[in-house]
Amino acid sequence: MSQFWLYFQLGLEHVLDWNAYDHILFLIVLVASFSFLTWKKVFWLVTIFTVGHMLSLFLAVYKIVLVNTTWVEFLIPVTILATAIFNMINAKKKENKNNVGLLYFSTAFFGIIHGLGFSSYFKMIASGTDSVFLPLLEFALGIEAAQIIVVLGVLLLSFLFQNVLNITRRDWILVISAIVIGIILPILKENYLAL
Repeated sequence: MSQFWLYFQLGLEHVLDWNAYDHILFLIVLVASFSFLTWKKVFWLVTIFTVGHMLSLFLAVYKIVLVNTTWVEFLIPVTILATAIFNMINAKKKENKNNVGLLYFSTAFFGIIHGLGFSSYFKMIASGTDSVFLPLLEFALGIEAAQIIVVLGVLLLSFLFQNVLNITRRDWILVISAIVIGIILPILKENYLAL
């Protein structure tokens, strides 16, 4: 049981670590255009992201996929920027009119990229175990729990701004996406220069 909590807590910390806030920024822009009314879509988006994340960790741990971490570190902010731009382009659309198929596919793909960014560290901490499958699953559960915490926070803020402060849905999406873009552009530039 202690091994479960170790990897579960690692998953929680991976998402909730303020020093590695790229995961949080991605979740913010991923769900900025949704509300509690569409919680099922949000849940599936978050879960699809986790599945993509775990798939890439699995492939990296078992050396099926080998990647250049410098490129992955560059691509992670690209995924955040692309999601924020997608939000801004679709900000006027009604909540249930977004192209959900495209969103699910891109979220899975972006999850794969984000997972590859953590693969080296995960390989190192799981190297002493006989099988990596169970720690990977425990880690995934921690990630999912942490993502749900972040998403609930974003949805709550969305509700407060839109329903209590009377900010329009469109303005909420545009402002949140613009803030995230402002945070991510310097990181993107720095990672590009490191290529």
